[in-house]
Amino acid sequence: MNKAEYKNLITFHPGYYLKELIEEMQITQDEFAKRLGTTGKNLSELLNGKTKLSDELAMNLSIMLGTSVDVWLNLQKTYDKKIIEIEYNKRMDKEAETIPLIDYTFFVVNKFTQVGITTKDKAIELLKFLGITSFDSLKRPNYLVKHRATINSTEEKHILNSNIWVQTALNVSGNIKTDVYNSKKLKDHLQEIRSMTLQMPVDFLPRLEAIFSSCGIAFVILPYLKNSQIYGAVKWVDKDRVILILNDRGKSADTFWFSLFHEIGHVLQEKLTMLIIDSKDTNLDEINKTLEDEADKFAQNILIPKEKYRNFINNGNYSRLAIIQFAIEIGIHPGIVVGRMQKEKYIEYKSLNNLKQKCTINSKY
Repeated sequence: MNKAEYKNLITFHPGYYLKELIEEMQITQDEFAKRLGTTGKNLSELLNGKTKLSDELAMNLSIMLGTSVDVWLNLQKTYDKKIIEIEYNKRMDKEAETIPLIDYTFFVVNKFTQVGITTKDKAIELLKFLGITSFDSLKRPNYLVKHRATINSTEEKHILNSNIWVQTALNVSGNIKTDVYNSKKLKDHLQEIRSMTLQMPVDFLPRLEAIFSSCGIAFVILPYLKNSQIYGAVKWVDKDRVILILNDRGKSADTFWFSLFHEIGHVLQEKLTMLIIDSKDTNLDEINKTLEDEADKFAQNILIPKEKYRNFINNGNYSRLAIIQFAIEIGIHPGIVVGRMQKEKYIEYKSLNNLKQKCTINSKY
């Protein structure tokens, strides 16, 4: 009880040295307690490391033994400091057990953390980056990302990584400057954003970021984190600033633009107290299902006007040339029309994929 050790760390309580001293003096503990001016009980607790050495007892020891007060106070201070070091190492070793559930390479490649020599180093780096004291908080189903209550323990890695991915995006968004949120300005820019479907990412991305920034939106495109299972998210910082997050996992242009307008739809819903997540979890409550349906319809109708799409479908000509002509007519990339028709099963998923293009956005993080 009057010493502590963990791996190569060891420390001794002042009581450890007092016990040795009493043995050397060849007197009883009760006699030593009387000489020291304390009770037998207090001395016993001190000898067994159950209490700290008080300033008064340190002074009494200095008088009784002819030593400086600092000798005894430093013994207690050194012990307390080493105990903290031991507890810290125990905790970090425990946190390191979670690292195999996380793709640490993601954080190194994107320059969020340093290269970790050991698993414990990686845990320390990640905890610092995420601004948390334990990965346990990120394993809670409702920490940032709300998961259904029936989720089982085998999905712990999905809960953990989805929360980590969102927290990473929130960290990144802190470096993005925005004006005050303005829904009217955002709506006024919708058609310009829509026209970007005909451009390559290198051309449209700077303008898109500038538009969002001027509308009070911090736009984050974050690489996919293994096992996070999230496509996008919207989170309000306050009424003047909102964060719009997309992942870049293998998106074709039609998927990217639908996802983007889907998230814009969530922004325009202005649910200031909610973190809205788009993920593989399809078991949604009524409120979230309504929000998702609204965002889906918003994205669909912005990209392909409802009435024009209905007329095109009813015409029944789904040839390559007809789709290209329709896309030109409505001013949008033909791959977006193909993607919509594939999803709604008007054409097979393997049909006309050469009209679709990749939307590769190089991460800047």
